[in-house]
Amino acid sequence: MTNAAKLAATLGDRSMTTSVYHDGERAVQRSAGEVGIADRNGVVIADTILGGARPFIGKQSMVVLASVDADGAPWSTVLFGQPGFAHADSAAQVTVDLPAALRDPEEPFWRNVAANPAVGSLFIELGSRRRYRINGALARLDDGGFDLDVREAYPNCPKYIQRRQLRRIDGEAAPALLGKGHALDEDARAIVRRADTVFVASNHQERGADASHRGGSSGFIQVVNDTLLRIPDYSGNSLFNTFGNLAVDPRVGLCIPDFDGQRLLQLSGRARILHGQDDPHGLTGGTGRFWEVAIERWLLRCAPQRLDWEYLDASPFNPAVED
Repeated sequence: MTNAAKLAATLGDRSMTTSVYHDGERAVQRSAGEVGIADRNGVVIADTILGGARPFIGKQSMVVLASVDADGAPWSTVLFGQPGFAHADSAAQVTVDLPAALRDPEEPFWRNVAANPAVGSLFIELGSRRRYRINGALARLDDGGFDLDVREAYPNCPKYIQRRQLRRIDGEAAPALLGKGHALDEDARAIVRRADTVFVASNHQERGADASHRGGSSGFIQVVNDTLLRIPDYSGNSLFNTFGNLAVDPRVGLCIPDFDGQRLLQLSGRARILHGQDDPHGLTGGTGRFWEVAIERWLLRCAPQRLDWEYLDASPFNPAVED
């Protein structure tokens, strides 16, 4: 037995076991022919927060969260606060300070974490295209905020992020539920068609919730009908954390910010991954992968604070969109 083989046997071949990737992630990596790339890129995944990421977290004014409701459906949301409202005082835990008085009671996150401690988080700075992903379990929830114990943490690449600068968070706005339903109404459809940024929540029964980002040029999400969306999947880091979760549990949550309208559209439904699709217009950037989301529920809410966004530019990596 070679030294490499002995080492793999001793470690249980960590690059090929569920200590790094679960079976769903492996299945999608194999379907895409990217197992080798995933093994190389998987070394970034750690069980603590990198030292350089801790000050980055403390600078942020927004955090994307994935949570799971009492029925097992993931929901995606975004919380906002003044820089410092989120902080990592140790490498093993993240704290988000958000007083109960400032929370929107229509926000699913607060109900969900009371029923299920699994939380995924994504600290994303749109203006610099930097992002850091932390998944774990809720350790504290009270009127002051919550603590998240880290299970895994790692940086993500900057591709497909449209740069926006959050110039000002101007106090608080009166929370308002603007709409909800099962089939998208005209207003919700318009938000989806304009979207260039979407945040995704998925879940794995053993690994927990995960929060991720998808972006593209405005119009990259196709509204097939009032209950079905079709989204191209571009090339990325080959880890396939989101798709791996969806391969095991197709339930998914989306949060689409309406930056100009100061609104958040949240969708819950079921996803279907489509490999090897014809793509004559290059909508997938060459991957031939799409995914479809069958919508089961949606909410449209006012952003809980008045947010002053400045659009800077689109990602240079965005593939074309269909006219």
